[in-house]
Order: sequence, then C-alpha cells, then structure tokens
Amino acid sequence: MARSEDHPGDLEVRLGYRFNDPDLLREALTHASVGSPRDNQRLEFLGDALLNFTVALLLYRERPDWQEGPMSKLRGVLVRTESLHAWALDLGLERALKASHPRKAPPMGPKPLADALEALLGAIYMDSRSAGEDGVLCVRGLVEARFLASIREAQPGSWTLADPKTHLQETAARLGLPAPIYTQVDLTGSGHAPRFTMQVSVGSHSAQAEGPTRKRAEGDAARLLLDHLGTHTRA
Repeated sequence: MARSEDHPGDLEVRLGYRFNDPDLLREALTHASVGSPRDNQRLEFLGDALLNFTVALLLYRERPDWQEGPMSKLRGVLVRTESLHAWALDLGLERALKASHPRKAPPMGPKPLADALEALLGAIYMDSRSAGEDGVLCVRGLVEARFLASIREAQPGSWTLADPKTHLQETAARLGLPAPIYTQVDLTGSGHAPRFTMQVSVGSHSAQAEGPTRKRAEGDAARLLLDHLGTHTRA
C-alpha cells in the first residue's frame, strides 16, 4: 500500500533519477496555487516542448511506414492530459505534491498532475544538463520507457477512441455536416471536484455527457455522437 508520508526522495527512486540540485525538484513540485515565487509553470513549459519532441523522435524512428497525419494523431493521444495524468499517478506524483506542501496542498485533478509531470521532465533536463550530461537523452530515456510499447503496438486508426473530438470533426467533414460545437450545459460539485456536463452539436445532431473536466466530458459526448452518426448514416 502507498505510504501517505511520501516525500520527494521516494519519487526519485520511482523515477530512477537522482537530482543533483534538489531545488529543481522542489520547483517542479510547486503548483502555482501554493503562491510561491518559484512555481512549476516555467518548467512545465519546457517539459511540454521536450515531451512533444521526444515522442516525435520515437514515432519517426519506430514507425517508418507512417506519414505525418497518423504520427501526429498518435502523438496527440500519448501526450494528452489523461495520458500524462495516468503516468503521474503511476509515479505517485500526487503524494509527492502533497508532501512538498502539506499546509497548502495543490488541487489533485488530472490537469495539475499532468502539468507537474511535464514540469518534472523539464527539471530533469535542466538538472542533467547542469551536471554535464545530455539533458535530451535523459528525458528521452524516461519517455521511451513509458511510451515505446504503445508506439510499437499501435495500429492506424487505433487513436480514434482516445481522440474522439478529432475523429468527430473529421467524420462531420466527410459527411458534409457543420463543424462540431461544444456547449457547457451544467457545472456541479466542489471547486476541487467539479462535474461538467457538455453538449456537442453537429448540425441537427447532438449528444451530451458528464465528466470531471470539460475535456473529458467533451470527449465522452463526442463518442456518443460518433455512435449516433454511425447508426444514422447506416440506416
């Protein structure tokens, strides 16, 4: 069972990377809501760019038979918030965030944890580079360990379930229908545990779904509308 008193050193063990500069790790674990003058937003910006670059490198190397379109779609699935949130949970990143700021723990929804994961990659790049190592190579090793199997096993079109909004947009265009329009119908729950109800409309067709984030609710609504459009066009 995971320990509630987790601390940054435990995170280093799970990562397989020991920071030379502990301040960089602390910065990566400092959410903007904490109010610190050094939060993780700058490292998140850097980590986001590194993540997209290293995933693109892996796709280019591993899928020589794919063109730009399929590579871009699979990269989008791999680096989306839900994917990074799952990676953060596997690392126990939420425990490290709470332990870093026990008196004012940041919100633990999917987006803050995904952002912290990107900030962590940025911190590893900066830390390894300052120690005279190849920062990109260090980050690429972590990204490859996480995503290599998924890239090798992916089949063209397998991302449609993971990226239903793009698939819906392409389906609407193929059917000669207007572009999808997303509308927030309702918002319930607390500030740290919201529930969004989103509706998507394509011409006279619509569907709605509820989720913990706008993006999740939009995606689920898009899946429902895709099913409806598939049934409608086959009728």
